[in-house]
Amino acid sequence: MEPIRNFLIPNAWAQDGGFGGGGLVSLLPMVLIFVIFYLLLIRPQQRRAKQHKTMVAGLSRGDEVVTNGGTLGKVTGVDDNFVTVEVADGVRIRVQRMAVAQMMPKGTVKSEKPS
Repeated sequence: MEPIRNFLIPNAWAQDGGFGGGGLVSLLPMVLIFVIFYLLLIRPQQRRAKQHKTMVAGLSRGDEVVTNGGTLGKVTGVDDNFVTVEVADGVRIRVQRMAVAQMMPKGTVKSEKPS
């Protein structure tokens, strides 16, 4: 009966405390995971959000932009919350400022002249 009991219920052996920092050492991997997570995910996302916010705040008439929907056009008017974008000759749409995904280099949008 004794071997079966030892198999089901192991003996409790006294464990020494090591160097006394058992609680701190067990938190170290969790802290390292958080630091890596911060450096690889959180910090770059905050940097991109800050860059987008400054880009949207600096929009002006004549800038060439792409919206989140993929529409390419030239900014013809800027309001507090909205931007008017000319996507073709005489075709203008209003989009929210935050819907502007990125600015394009000058000359990307070519206005077509009727022949």
